[in-house]
Amino acid sequence: MATLISCGPGFFAKTLGLLSSRSLARCTCVCPAVRGVSFSTSSGGPPKRPLTGYLRYAVQQRPAVAKQYPDVRIVEITKKIAQEWRLLSPEQKKPYQEAALAAREVYKEEMTKFKEQLSPAQAAALKEEKRQKVARRRAIRKKRELTMLGKPKRPRSAFNIFMSEHFQEATGESMQAKMKNLLEDWSKLHTSQKEVYMQLAEDDKIRYKNEMKSWEEHMVEVGREDLIRNRKKKTKPKKLVKAKGNKTKIKVVSESEGTEMPASSPGTGKSASRAKKAEE
Repeated sequence: MATLISCGPGFFAKTLGLLSSRSLARCTCVCPAVRGVSFSTSSGGPPKRPLTGYLRYAVQQRPAVAKQYPDVRIVEITKKIAQEWRLLSPEQKKPYQEAALAAREVYKEEMTKFKEQLSPAQAAALKEEKRQKVARRRAIRKKRELTMLGKPKRPRSAFNIFMSEHFQEATGESMQAKMKNLLEDWSKLHTSQKEVYMQLAEDDKIRYKNEMKSWEEHMVEVGREDLIRNRKKKTKPKKLVKAKGNKTKIKVVSESEGTEMPASSPGTGKSASRAKKAEE
């Protein structure tokens, strides 16, 4: 349960906004089609994932807390519910947790029946969709961990700096429209005007480099070498193996005739000297 609570109020605010008291037994879990594969079977779509013990408590308490604090945002309401959940005793949490376990067993049975009706292509697509979900969750957890550890923010590009300065005054009703208009404005800027933002981007790169160096040194001190970029692996020096029988071509010039005689080894050098003495 601690893991669920640590996910942050934004997640539960979004979740509680979508759920109602009628969905206490289950929450909707729709498996989207992967690569054009549909999951429709004779029994309908996949079974709905059950609520956890905490979410059951949150859905139950949300109307009362919202009524008690009508002017409070949903995020703050979620924080209050999470705080109340932490203060509950194990006996008070037990009914919600037992109901969650029972619903989980039913979900497993229904999921097994659902998978038995899938074709090989559907089963493979479902497996791939699950793998992608796990990868996204790991990436989110990794990003959250790095933020908590104070990892410096990546440097901004020249256009990003330009966009952040002019976003409020940009024309357009939606964010996409504003970004499109800002991109057009950026393309119309003179080179001299762009150089200002390009210099700011270069300064930001230096800032990032210095901050990352200090941060990585701190990570080494606290024993988190796994977060260091491009760790240098110790490589064994390569041994130079001399190939036997390699003959180097040596040119011996005869003084008398002025011709060149190839000598490929010390042994052939001796024969060349003997031939020279015979000539003399």
